[in-house]
Amino acid sequence: MAKMETVLQGSFDEILNRIEQGIMRGSVSASLEDKTDFVSGNCRCSVRVFERYSMIGSNRVSLSVTLFQGADGKIQLSAITSGGSQAMLFKINTFGEQAFLDKLDEIL
Repeated sequence: MAKMETVLQGSFDEILNRIEQGIMRGSVSASLEDKTDFVSGNCRCSVRVFERYSMIGSNRVSLSVTLFQGADGKIQLSAITSGGSQAMLFKINTFGEQAFLDKLDEIL
């Protein structure tokens, strides 16, 4: 598992769109598995779950992205990857997970 957390500046909608488009265009095997959006007063939260095939690990990896904008206007991002291991009891070969997260970092 790889994880990224950061605070972003800009438009919530533009950042979310850039993430969606960038991930989908970044890999021929990428798919948007599911999404959800919440609004409560001045707060917003969007969750996106992407998946793609990792040639390095010969398996599929997922990327969950959460954007949250609180009443103060700050946009917080949390991104977590999973599924990049081939071992049964412990994680090995997590290169695919890190590569997926690196793609998001490149987009941002």
